[in-house]
Amino acid sequence: MIRPARPADESRLRAIQSAALSDPWPELLDVAIDGPPHVFVCDEGEGPIGYTLTVPDRPVAYVAELAVAPGMQGQGYGSELLDALLGELRERGFETVRLTARADDARVRSFYDGFGFRAADKLPDHYDDGGDGVLLVRDL
Repeated sequence: MIRPARPADESRLRAIQSAALSDPWPELLDVAIDGPPHVFVCDEGEGPIGYTLTVPDRPVAYVAELAVAPGMQGQGYGSELLDALLGELRERGFETVRLTARADDARVRSFYDGFGFRAADKLPDHYDDGGDGVLLVRDL
């Protein structure tokens, strides 16, 4: 089930964030639960197992984080989250979705390619460790 995040989800989302992301943005998650930004969670009855964190700036929405708990990855939850998010953004009148990914992460790039994202710009030294990024864009 995909639903908006609730304040009670915070500790679980922090655990997913720190376990699943190499470059988490804890400060953004601090303010995101009560929105904006907008947080969707995938909850299979035991609490969140994944989430998307999106910063709205009409007509563009920026997906700052999409994370699924490591033990739950590869089971379609990320796809379910992104599909629900894209539908919600479309319904709310957004025109474009943007996100940043590591330029050398073929698995992540392939995931977003499958949803129609395209590389729009190279981002040299984008990450704290000096890694290059790429801006991915999808029209809704």
